Formats: sequence, C-alpha cells, structure tokens
Amino acid sequence: MTSKTTTQAAILSGSIAPTILKLALPTMVVLIAQTAVSVAEAAYVGRLGTAPLAGVALVFPLFMLMVTMSNGGIGSGVASAVARATGAARKADANALLWHSFALAALLGLLFTLGAWLFGRPLYRAMGGEGEALEAAVLYSNWLFAGAIPVWIVNLLSGAMRGSGNVKVPAMVTLIGAVILIPASPALIFGFGPIPKLGIAGAGIAYAIYYFGACALLLRYMRTGKSGLTLSKEPLSSHHFKDILKVGVPAAITTAFSNLTVIIVTSAVGFFGIDAIAGYGNAARLDYVLIPILFGLATAVLTMVGINMGAGNAARAKRIGWVGGLIGAVLTGSIGLLAAIFPDSWLHLFSQDADVLAPARIYLQTVAPIYFAYGLGFVLMFAVQGTGHGLWGFIASALRMLIAAGVGWVAVARYGANMQTLSTIVAASYAGFCLVTVLSMYSPRVWITKR
Repeated sequence: MTSKTTTQAAILSGSIAPTILKLALPTMVVLIAQTAVSVAEAAYVGRLGTAPLAGVALVFPLFMLMVTMSNGGIGSGVASAVARATGAARKADANALLWHSFALAALLGLLFTLGAWLFGRPLYRAMGGEGEALEAAVLYSNWLFAGAIPVWIVNLLSGAMRGSGNVKVPAMVTLIGAVILIPASPALIFGFGPIPKLGIAGAGIAYAIYYFGACALLLRYMRTGKSGLTLSKEPLSSHHFKDILKVGVPAAITTAFSNLTVIIVTSAVGFFGIDAIAGYGNAARLDYVLIPILFGLATAVLTMVGINMGAGNAARAKRIGWVGGLIGAVLTGSIGLLAAIFPDSWLHLFSQDADVLAPARIYLQTVAPIYFAYGLGFVLMFAVQGTGHGLWGFIASALRMLIAAGVGWVAVARYGANMQTLSTIVAASYAGFCLVTVLSMYSPRVWITKR
C-alpha cells in the first residue's frame, strides 16, 4: 500500500485525533519556520537603521494580506474543492481544479504586483510614511511584489496538495525556503563576496528569488503526477472556478476582516497614548502566535472533512470537525490560561517599562482566558469550509469585526471607555465568533453530501 493510499485510508476510516495531528504537524512546522524568517529579516533590516525598518513595517500589512488571502483564503477554497473531488474519486475533476488554481494564481498574483507598483506609494504615504521611510517602503515593496505571481502559484498549488492529503511536499518546499532565505537575505542586504550590498532592496529580492525558484520546482513536480495530482492544460470551466470561489471568496474576505480588525482596534488603543499602543502591540503578538498552530490544525481538519464529504460520509466528517475543534480549544485555551495567570512571562520579552506593561496586562488578563473560544471557532470555521460552505465563516468574522472594531472604537472614541472596557469588548468578539461557528455545525444544509 502506497503512502498516499495509507493516508487516505486513515482519513476515511482511521482514528480521528491521531490522523488530524499527523496531517497538521508538517503545516505547523512550516508556519513556525515562516515566522522565524520574518523575525530574522526584521532583525537584519533593523541594522540598516530606523527608516528602512519603518519602511518594512509599512509594507508588512499588505504582504501579509496577500499571504493570508492566498493561503487561508483562496487556498482554502482550492483545498476544499480538491478534497471533495478526491474523496469522491473524481480524479479528472481534481486535476482540472489544479489547472484552474494555477490560472487563478497567475491572475491574482498579477493584480497584486500591479497594485503594489501603481498604488504602493500613495498607500504607504496614507499609512504615515514620509521621507526616507517612504522611499524605503516603495523600494522594498517593488521588489517584494515582483514575486507576487509565484507566491500565489506556490500557495494555491500547496493548497491543492493539502486537499488531496499530501502535506509533506508543501512543508518541504517552505522549510527549504526558510533554510535558503535566512542566510541569503543578509548576503543580499549587506553584500557578501561578489554579491554587492543592495540594502533594503536585497530583502525584497531575496523573497522574490526564493518564490520564483520554489514555483519552478513545484510546477515541475506537479507535472509528473507524483503528488497524486497532475498539472496539465485543461479547458477553463466556470463550474470549477465556482467550486473554488464559493469557499475561497468568503474565506479571502474573512482574512481581510481579520487584518482590518487589528488596524481599527489599534487606532482605538491610540486614544490612550503611545505607551498603550506599545503595550497592546506586545500583548496582541500572542494572538498571532496562535495562528500557526490553528492554521496547521484547521487545514488538516478541512482536508479530512472534504474527503469524507466527497466519499458520502457526512456523519464522520461532522465528527472530525468537532474533534478538531476541541483539540484547537484545548491548545489555545491552555496558552491563554497561562498567559492570563503569568502575563509578565510573555510581556517581559518585549519591555520592562511599567507604563507599557500596565495596559498589556489588562489586555492579556481579560482576553487570553477566552482564547479557547477562538481556537474552537477557528477550527470549526475550516471544518465547514471543507463541506463547500464559506458563508458561515464570513458571518462569524464579520461579527467579530463589528464587535471588536466597531463597538470597541465607538466605546473609546465617543464614550471614553478605558482599556479594561475595550479589552472586554475584544473578548466578547471572540465569543461571538465562536458562537456563529458552533451554530454552523448544527446547520443541516452544511452536512448534505452530493455523492
């Protein structure tokens, strides 16, 4: 029995929790490696001075929007569609979906490249960039987004492989990239041997070179059929695009909501002063630590749910969703409980300033205990996406943004609410997000199979 056959057998009939964890671990490791690359690059650029570091900070939200939209947004739509086709043994459809994913990646990558090149300067200026920082941001952005098309291709093809149950190859591609980027980036930034010093442009060029190389290798691999999917030219069909986008578009908007929520809550914290912004930023970093754990877990659940739905086994698919959600709740709940009891263990990594620590402690002691709800809701959202339904996740994320960003900002800006009240509102937003995703698990329309 081949490794691929063994994996699919485990997905369809094996023990649920061990199979979820086996599929999730490679993706978790990958995302942690990506986080390490981002931290390392920030450290390298910081040696160039404040202006280049500020330039990278201006570009980072736009780059993260592209990465999350391609991985967790449209990438989830690809993974869901391929998983359902794989479970139903519709190999021709799975291969056709792969080609449609490639076409979407090329189009969306081109849009991001042109958008950054044409509108990057006014966008970064509107975000507060000026002088040397603005010029650094534009230079870095132009080189970084030159690689937008291969970024999209790598992420969507990786989503397709995860949907078919192949999590090892996408993990290896990213891990190799991390190993290459960590030394390559400083070589291009500061110069090394025959390589000239390129400054902040070197950081963007390093990313672009990696993704072009990874894209070439991945395309060659996918054309061999060794992954279980074969990339070959197919007639484009609205049916296959619809199958991807009915999950992918709501999921992509959901990622945009998450980024916008952080931006608006940060602006509300700004009413309390610069120390509060710093404190909130340090505390909220822990929120982002949860994402690699949850995304790895959630994509494994999405794949298992999709394959079982495709195979006509809705009851097992639903059970997988609940088991994965409970694992997510336990993992994030444990982290949250420790953070609430011992907030300084985390916060002292970034600052010892009492004025910065005070608002940060309030945030963690109020919000961290509700992390379990975020973990449960996040994984359940992906489980429902695995069935081909993306609207529930959209509603859950919209509600979270409405409560945290909308109610929170109004409470502070118009009614003078303090940090404790704002933190309570953010905690309530996580609870509301979780409630909607739990309700989605009881929707009979979600668990109808079409086999």
